[in-house]
Amino acid sequence: MQILVNSDNHIESSIRLEEWVRTTIESTLERYEEDLTRVEVYLRDENGDKPGPHDLSCQLEARPKGHQPLSVSHKADTLEQAIDGAAVKLERALDHLFGKLQGKPRAKSAPDKAVNETALEEEFLENEQATLNS
Repeated sequence: MQILVNSDNHIESSIRLEEWVRTTIESTLERYEEDLTRVEVYLRDENGDKPGPHDLSCQLEARPKGHQPLSVSHKADTLEQAIDGAAVKLERALDHLFGKLQGKPRAKSAPDKAVNETALEEEFLENEQATLNS
């Protein structure tokens, strides 16, 4: 999974910031590492140089293999809170996406056949027992 970090002019980008963002995203989404090709991170200071509540935002765009991209964002007072909040939202969105895929009905396969064979075997043994008892 590739993680790309982008920031606007009001957030000073550094190697340390990018490593911290990557580590946070990787640890939160580690169980989906094989399912994602890329996660793009967009960090913004909504009000620029002016202070204000909830003016830092983090938008995450994930690209699951074989599916449409997912995008979430979170605004907070600090970059850490914005990134953590967005990472948790993205994890929930991925849980939902892959949970829906697992819940889809599938064509009958070998396990269904095995269940039917077991039922037939039990019915045969019951009939065999009834014949012996008669």
